[in-house]
Amino acid sequence: MTRPFSPASERNKQPIFRVVDTLLTEGARVLEIGAGTGQHAEFFTLKRPDLDWLATDVGARIADLEGVADATGSPPRFRVEPLELGQDDWPGGPFDAVFTANTLHIMPWPNTARLIEGASRLLSPAGLLICYGPFKAQGRHNADSNFEFDQSLRARDPLMGIRDLVELRRLGEQFALPVRSEISLPANNRLIVFRKC
Repeated sequence: MTRPFSPASERNKQPIFRVVDTLLTEGARVLEIGAGTGQHAEFFTLKRPDLDWLATDVGARIADLEGVADATGSPPRFRVEPLELGQDDWPGGPFDAVFTANTLHIMPWPNTARLIEGASRLLSPAGLLICYGPFKAQGRHNADSNFEFDQSLRARDPLMGIRDLVELRRLGEQFALPVRSEISLPANNRLIVFRKC
C-alpha cells in the first residue's frame, strides 16, 4: 500500500499534540473529523495509547485511512468510520473531545455549522471541540501568507476560505459551545478550543 502523506500534517503534528495532550484526560474518547491521511490519529495514539480515537472522513478516503490504522498494529490503535457532515450518519456519542485539523477553510460554511452543532450533540458535559488551522479575526489575517492562501482557496471555490473567529465564536455560543481558549501555533495557525456548557 502506498500510504497517503501530508507534509503539513507531518510538520504540525508535534506542536498540535503538545497542546492537545494537556487537554485530554486519561482514557478520553475522541472523535476526529476529516482525518485525511491519518497522520494525526496515528501520531497522537502512538503518544497516548490510552486514547479511544475514532478517525472519520468522507467515504472516498476511508480505504486509505483504514490501511493506515491497520498498519499501526493489531489491533489498530485507532478506529475508522465514514462521516459525511451533511448527512445524519454521525457515530454514537458521547465523546470527551471532537478534534479537527485544517478542515474548516476547506469545507463550505454550512458544514462548519453542522460540525459545531454535531459536536455539541455528541460531546459529554464540559467536552471539548478542538479546531486547528488558519483563522482571521474581525476580517483581518495574521499574516500575508494567510491572506494569499485565503485568496487562492476562494478562487478555487467560493465556498472555501479562512474562517473568521468572530463568526466561529457566534456559532459556538449558538450551540452551547463557547470558546474557552485560542492558542497560537507555528506557521500562523491557531488551536481554537470550545467547551460544552
